[in-house]
Amino acid sequence: MTTTAGATRTVRTVLGDLDPAELGVTDAHDHLFIRSPRFPGQELDDPAAAEDVLRAYAAAGGRTLVQWTPWGMGRGADALAGLSRTTGVHIVAATGAHQTAHYPQGRFPAPGDDAGDRTAPYADLAERFVTELTTGLPGTPDGVRPGLIKIADDAGPRTGHTRRTMAAAAEAHHATGAPIAVHLEPDGDPHGVLRQLHGRYGVRPDRIILGHLTRFTDRTLHRSLAAEGVFLALDSPSRIGHPADLQAFDVIADLVEAGHADQLLLGADTTTRTAREVGGPARLLTDLAPRLARGFGPELPGRLLVANPAAALAVDWRTP
Repeated sequence: MTTTAGATRTVRTVLGDLDPAELGVTDAHDHLFIRSPRFPGQELDDPAAAEDVLRAYAAAGGRTLVQWTPWGMGRGADALAGLSRTTGVHIVAATGAHQTAHYPQGRFPAPGDDAGDRTAPYADLAERFVTELTTGLPGTPDGVRPGLIKIADDAGPRTGHTRRTMAAAAEAHHATGAPIAVHLEPDGDPHGVLRQLHGRYGVRPDRIILGHLTRFTDRTLHRSLAAEGVFLALDSPSRIGHPADLQAFDVIADLVEAGHADQLLLGADTTTRTAREVGGPARLLTDLAPRLARGFGPELPGRLLVANPAAALAVDWRTP
C-alpha cells in the first residue's frame, strides 16, 4: 500500500478501503445513479441498467468507477455494494452537495426533508458529511462509506448555499482526509474556488479535483489551474459531439506538453439516459484511450486512467 510518514493510504470504496494499487483502470468521474429537475425524464435510477453499464465497462478493461452523485440526488446507495460484488468493479461513492438548481423546488434538502426551515439543510452540514464518510450512507445496513466529497461552484456570483457547502466540505476534509471534487460551470470562477478551499480553508491543492475542465476554452486558464497543483478531471466523453468532448483531446495534449500529465484524470460523467445510450464509461476505453495511445504512446493512458486516480483518491483516513 502507499505510505506517507508511516501512515497507510487507501481508497475508500463501497466494499471497504482498498490499496490504491488495486484500483486499476479508473473512470474518475461518472454516475450510475442520479436525478435532477434539470434533466426531467432522464433519471438514472435502474439498478439493472447500472449493472449492464458496469459489465460493459469491465469488459472493456475498466476496474473502478467513481460516482460523484452527492446527497439528495438519488445516489442509489442501497444498490452500490451489490453492484460492485456482482460485477467485480470497484465503486467509490460521494457525500456532499450540488447546486440548489439540482434539487426539487431549488431547495437543498435537510435530513428528513424539513421544508419549513430553510436554515435546516445547513445545520451541522460538515458533521453530516463526516458521518457519511466514517459511518456510512443512510439506508445502507452494511455501512457503505463514500470516498470523496462532491461540491459545486456557481455560474456567476457565489451563492450562500455554495459558500456554506464549500466551508462544510473543507471542514469534513480536515476531519477525515477525504478529497474534495468540484463541479465547475463554464462561466464560474475556478481560481476563486481554489482561493476559498486552499487559501481560506487550508485544503491542500493535491486534495482537490476540479471537474469539467473542458468546458473552458482558455488554454492559459487550464495551465494556470494545473500550476496550482490540483487534479484536473477531463470528463466529457459521454457527450459525443458536444464542444467539450471535441476539444478534450486537444486540452489533454496541451497540458501534457506543459508538463502536467501527472495531474490529469479521465471520466465519462454520464448524467442522463440519453448520454448513457450513446456513450458511458466504456467509451473512455474504446475511444479516448486508444486515441491518446496513438498520439502520445501507450504509457499516457495508463498514467491518466491508473496511476493518477490512485494518487488523487488515496487517503490517510482519519476518524474524528
